[in-house]
Amino acid sequence: MERWSGRVAVVTGASAGIGASIAAELTKKGLKVVGLARRSEKIEELSKKLGSEKGKLYAVKCDVSKEADVKEAFKWVKDNLGGVDILVNNAAVAYKNSIIDSSTDELKKMLDLNVLGLSMCTKEALQLMKEKGVDDGHIIHINSTAGHAPPGGIFTMYCATKHAVTALTEGLRRELVQQKSKIRVTSLSPGLVKTDMPPEEFLSNYPALNPEDIADALIYVLGVPPHVQIHELTVMPVGQPF
Repeated sequence: MERWSGRVAVVTGASAGIGASIAAELTKKGLKVVGLARRSEKIEELSKKLGSEKGKLYAVKCDVSKEADVKEAFKWVKDNLGGVDILVNNAAVAYKNSIIDSSTDELKKMLDLNVLGLSMCTKEALQLMKEKGVDDGHIIHINSTAGHAPPGGIFTMYCATKHAVTALTEGLRRELVQQKSKIRVTSLSPGLVKTDMPPEEFLSNYPALNPEDIADALIYVLGVPPHVQIHELTVMPVGQPF
């Protein structure tokens, strides 16, 4: 991880859960970390707690599902930090409804954030990397085991959005290869994690990971030699039955 010290990482959905743990761990590793979230005050609180660490955490208010917010956030990154070297697409939303029972608004929110928001952030980050001549950058999509298995009757659209992330990861990898770029892309797929997203009955009845476990996995992904690409990394709690 030493080669990343002093460089810039953007983490979406950094106000809580997995995103907050990732932002904190990258800050401890000496990076300049920009946390994007609607609840930017939560990131500011975390930044104060990390004040003695080698890196620094910046809070930027951003609704990743809105293109204007995304463009403004990455403009802030460029104007204040010069560019970006790592992007962690973590922001996502899930509704526990089938396609039959979901409202169109809920379906649209999942698509807008989980798929389009991720894609817009990826596009903006890659543009900044290109402008700065960064050819060893890294794009990491926080996917899900739901992106690799058929939906089980609930969370159908959420599963569909995560399957889209799986496809987008491979599609981006091939685009970068065609451009002879050495920028890497990784899909990091957690199983059940103790955050605000899963229903309480899931967390009460099944084994679950901690957000810090996913941050540890991400540090592994970033820490492998430059010629190695971890394309897909699945991390599950022992005993997860689905």
